[in-house]
Amino acid sequence: MHVLIVEDDPVLSDGLKRSLRKDGHAVDHADTGTRADQLLAVHPFDLVILDLGLPGLNGLDVLRRMRLRRSITPVLILTARDSTDDRVAGLDAGADDYLAKPFDLPELEARVRALLRRGRYATSSVIKHGSLTLDLVGRRAEVDGEPVELSARELAVLEALLLSAGRVVSKDQLVEMIFTTSEDVGANAIEVYIHRLRKKVEHAGVEIRTIRGLGYLIDKQLHD
Repeated sequence: MHVLIVEDDPVLSDGLKRSLRKDGHAVDHADTGTRADQLLAVHPFDLVILDLGLPGLNGLDVLRRMRLRRSITPVLILTARDSTDDRVAGLDAGADDYLAKPFDLPELEARVRALLRRGRYATSSVIKHGSLTLDLVGRRAEVDGEPVELSARELAVLEALLLSAGRVVSKDQLVEMIFTTSEDVGANAIEVYIHRLRKKVEHAGVEIRTIRGLGYLIDKQLHD
């Protein structure tokens, strides 16, 4: 999942980034409303964690501009403004959830998981492919009930492929899904993760195929 944190407090934003990256998410950060609006206009995100009191555009304006662009990306407002009027204004502007500062990190993590279940993974947060199971919310993979040790980036690549199972995913799409906008990604970075994943899931009846000139496709292995 690709998350945008919009927060001008460097200590808080650093803590959020560490927590979300630990769970395998690609995380970008904007410390002004203007920068957030620029990123949201050109990059797809799976979730936005949005402060209201921001330099430049305020959080509500950022949110309203998102919705005017017909973005359906879930938004969790994170703010010190905790009056009923503030909550109503945020929800009316298109927010999906609201968390007042100060807050406990486990509560924020739980709200992120809830937004995932209600949004992109509303049908099911678990994907099964052959004997491979991927829990998208719990961020873990298993083969026949046994855990598969995956790095955060390997898990993100596997998630992207399984969500498009049976369809080709281009290298550019994978880069956009799992790397932040500020990272300088080498040409062979995706190939390295694909190589590692193949070795870890080949015994699960799963094949990751390279479609020359197009990208990668995950499929069940065929047996004679």
